[in-house]
Amino acid sequence: MVSIDTVYQRVLAIANKEQRGYITPQEFNLLANQAQMAIFNQYFSDMNKVALLPGNETEYSDAEKVLNEKISLFKTHENLTKSGSFFLHPENMYKLGTVWYSESGIQYGVELQEIDYDELIDINKSPLTSPTQTHPIYIRREEGLKIFPTGGWSNNKIIATYVRRPNKVGWGYVVVNEQALYNASSTQNFELHASEEPGLVTSILGLAGIVIQKQDLMMIGQQQQQQQA
Repeated sequence: MVSIDTVYQRVLAIANKEQRGYITPQEFNLLANQAQMAIFNQYFSDMNKVALLPGNETEYSDAEKVLNEKISLFKTHENLTKSGSFFLHPENMYKLGTVWYSESGIQYGVELQEIDYDELIDINKSPLTSPTQTHPIYIRREEGLKIFPTGGWSNNKIIATYVRRPNKVGWGYVVVNEQALYNASSTQNFELHASEEPGLVTSILGLAGIVIQKQDLMMIGQQQQQQQA
């Protein structure tokens, strides 16, 4: 976890040092959430690139290990709620993992196989491939997951592992004598890995230049990115 107050103070210190103006708490919170999601999204892009890397297995495994460590902070599971004929996606889901049917927790039960919608007719045609209670399947739709065979599934017994989205961050404050003072009780810190702190500072400075038209801050952010590369 990264302290949002530490990141904000460093962003302000760089902006003030360069005499580039003041970034308000409202501006900072907006940019902080954009920066967090950009870094989070990059994990999965980098994971795809690592999987395609040729050559040294040690280098590959080290890079993959680091990315998995960062992503693992957001891995969780949840019992899915049924609505009509669909089991609903968790509200904070970013990437679906494994789907199970279980009466006794996630460590026991039957794993469901995902299929494409256009495979469903062919699978149902043959007695050898048609879904059963011991070999169930599901298709993923915008409304949620539809499970086959359709009958006999107890509500809240379908469990999904997934990667959730980071919670929305916010630098909490109270106004005293027209000054915004840090308030820990109303603050939500970054949930990213601790190693992402320099990247967050750099990203927010760059976004400040684009979003709130502080072009010099954008250049500072770009310079810091080059130094970190």
